[in-house]
Amino acid sequence: MVSRTNLDMDVLRTFVTGFELGSFARAADRLGRSQSAVSTQLRKLEEQVGLPLVQKSGRGLALTTAGEGLLGYAKRLLELNDEAVDTIRGSDLEGWVRLGLPQDFADTFLPAVLGRFSRAHPKVRVEVQVDRSVPLVEKTRKGELDMALVWGESGTTPHAERIGEFSISWIGRPDWNGKISAGSEPLPLVAFDPPCSFRAAGIAALDAHGIPWRQVFTSPSLSGLWAAAEAGLGITVRTTNCMPANLIALDPAANGLPALPLVTLSLYRAEAESRSAVKRLTDIVLHTIKEETTQPYAESPLAD
Repeated sequence: MVSRTNLDMDVLRTFVTGFELGSFARAADRLGRSQSAVSTQLRKLEEQVGLPLVQKSGRGLALTTAGEGLLGYAKRLLELNDEAVDTIRGSDLEGWVRLGLPQDFADTFLPAVLGRFSRAHPKVRVEVQVDRSVPLVEKTRKGELDMALVWGESGTTPHAERIGEFSISWIGRPDWNGKISAGSEPLPLVAFDPPCSFRAAGIAALDAHGIPWRQVFTSPSLSGLWAAAEAGLGITVRTTNCMPANLIALDPAANGLPALPLVTLSLYRAEAESRSAVKRLTDIVLHTIKEETTQPYAESPLAD
């Protein structure tokens, strides 16, 4: 009988956490271990698979080909492990959870999140509201939602937590000829009406560089903005996470556009101490965001 190698789930979690956070030092803090203990775990994992998983890249570390392959499997193994434990431990979890999401996320990872949650907690009923950030914050403040993910942040709202910062881009058709093609005409902008974090960031950047603009299209839905940009009515400002395939992130320098800042993603809770079902869905949502979206620090080599 062929002897099989059993990968250590604890070691796999350290490996995945390091690359999700962009640093093994951050992983050590998150997992409550010393950096030397984390380094020992990484060496153990390399011994188990018989191949190097990371390599030097500048001042940091990057995945080898074997490391890239293992990372995908490790995420799947951990997800299955966590789902099994959650199902056994939380089989008696009941009640309602009311979740608010921006359209960016509802159109991408929502089905996977709800599927994973319902398999682990079949007795919990989930109600989802998809809306713009300001209404979601207000509904959470009033207790009409248990929690909401929103773009931007409000310093006056209690029970708020900053999740991270994301890159935003000027987005338009590949054949958009840049600001210079407009001549003396204002730059055509496709955006939500205010208040909108993306609109505010784009307009502030244009105004700071003395670039005239005019809003040529607005819509209550993100799909409407994408449709207007695809039709060539103008350009918009968003993250690229759910960008349609026939649009591109425009290079600011090549198109005469100013660079854009990062946008904050925040989590708002109705209560300081959430119910067990709300906590569990929150954990799954945040974990999925880290897996499915590209955050700025993830683009840099992993710090040693």
